[in-house]
Amino acid sequence: MGKDDAQICVIANPASGTVARNPDALTRAMEVFGTAAELRPFKGDPAKTAEAAAREGFKIIVAAGGDGTVAGVAHALAGTDAALAVLPLGTFNYFARGLAMPEDPALAAAAILQGAPHPIKVGTLNGRVFLNNVAIGLYPAILEEREAAYARWGRSRLLAHLASLRTILRFQKPHRMRLKLDDTEQLIRTPMLFVARSAYQLDQFGLNGGEAISDDRFALFLAPQQTRLGFLRLALRLISKRVDHGRDVMVATPARIEVQIPRRRRISVALDGEQLTMQLPLEIALAPDRLQVILPPQKAGQMGGSEAAV
Repeated sequence: MGKDDAQICVIANPASGTVARNPDALTRAMEVFGTAAELRPFKGDPAKTAEAAAREGFKIIVAAGGDGTVAGVAHALAGTDAALAVLPLGTFNYFARGLAMPEDPALAAAAILQGAPHPIKVGTLNGRVFLNNVAIGLYPAILEEREAAYARWGRSRLLAHLASLRTILRFQKPHRMRLKLDDTEQLIRTPMLFVARSAYQLDQFGLNGGEAISDDRFALFLAPQQTRLGFLRLALRLISKRVDHGRDVMVATPARIEVQIPRRRRISVALDGEQLTMQLPLEIALAPDRLQVILPPQKAGQMGGSEAAV
């Protein structure tokens, strides 16, 4: 156990969006936790720090950062007795918002202290846990452009959107893929494959698939081969929640997905907002083990005994 027999370990990303803009945010949260929590900053992969904390016996491990930090901690905790809690200090915080976690750090810390653990099923990409989404094609290219902009100008949602626009205007490189969706196979040429495991994120963009996620499946979206103008139209329809399912995107709801790309061994992948290079084929499935997540009191009452993803 950590110093002073703390029951909570807070794993913080010093480079996360909110911490970089407002260093006092984490301080205010730690003041609310008091002696119940120990702070451990990390560099690189947060999973290593989370694994160590779980071995030491911490009951609650708080991922203080954005969706990438949360996914890394979740990867370490799935199937363990330790519960994941989220202190939303990133740029978009989709998973925390899906949990209805307050965005104010002090209020979020209070909600964690008053919350309750709840088991959920999470997705895996080649064995690595993800909570929101996995994508190949256009979206990883957007992340690469976004990180370059962050390094130069700092993190903000506006800058993220501008980087997305710049990528769309420059991107035109569809992939030829062999997809295995459950027991069916198909060949397809598409500039973007997007797999969702977050019903909340789908709702934010007016996309179908929330029921499939509750039914232990994924929502898979494929963009038809398009021009740059077509990409811009799709982006505008996503923002305004007016996507035409079937025309703008093709939708499937499989429980298992395998992606192969002829003559390629590795590919750039976006996983919960982090860009990774992964070995092909890509295998997407539900993790065999549940992840315990701390829900704020109001959300815990709504969820009841359900184990669906949030």
